[in-house]
Amino acid sequence: MQDSAISSKSTPRELHSTSIAAQLETEIVDGTIKAGEKLDEQTLTKRFGVSRTPIREALHELVSRSLAERVPYRGVLVVDITKERIEEMFEAMGEIEALCGRFAAERMTVSERIELEGLHKRMSDLAESGDATAYEAVNSQFHQLIFQSSHNAELIELANQLRLKLAPFRKSQLKSHTRMKRSNTEHEAIVSALLDRESKRAEKALRRHLMSAAAEVITTMS
Repeated sequence: MQDSAISSKSTPRELHSTSIAAQLETEIVDGTIKAGEKLDEQTLTKRFGVSRTPIREALHELVSRSLAERVPYRGVLVVDITKERIEEMFEAMGEIEALCGRFAAERMTVSERIELEGLHKRMSDLAESGDATAYEAVNSQFHQLIFQSSHNAELIELANQLRLKLAPFRKSQLKSHTRMKRSNTEHEAIVSALLDRESKRAEKALRRHLMSAAAEVITTMS
């Protein structure tokens, strides 16, 4: 999952498969690799200069994120990413994150609230400097903390599953400096509501935040 930092203990093979999946993911999302195209193992091993094992692991990652699918007798094919599908995923994620936010406002521990403020401060600095890569990484930690602060294991699992599928699109929309700064402003409203223990306001702020991200992605697809 790109929302997680790569562990310093990761093996070279894991690093290869992760970086290969990330590259292919970017090319699928930006349209370089078209819907219906086959992701051929042999071609990819030559392209990336690796064995088939990391390629297979990378393809498994793409399938798990619903960016590709395994078709009998045809192999792994890139799926058609429609606006309707993007809208539905962001809508579902918006409702799940809103619920996590409502619970988190009521259940966050003191240490979790301190961590939330610290992450928001870091993102404010990164948004100002325009460091999209670092901002995206901390942004993932920010949202993950909200999930965890709901203190509901089933909800956390559901949120993580959908966030995994949406990760490529959430990452792509943060490449815009304007969107990054707007995202950070939206985070301000979320943090304020959570720290004030205002569950309904937190729920509303998170739902709006996800819809704003969806609008950015869909606009770039036009």
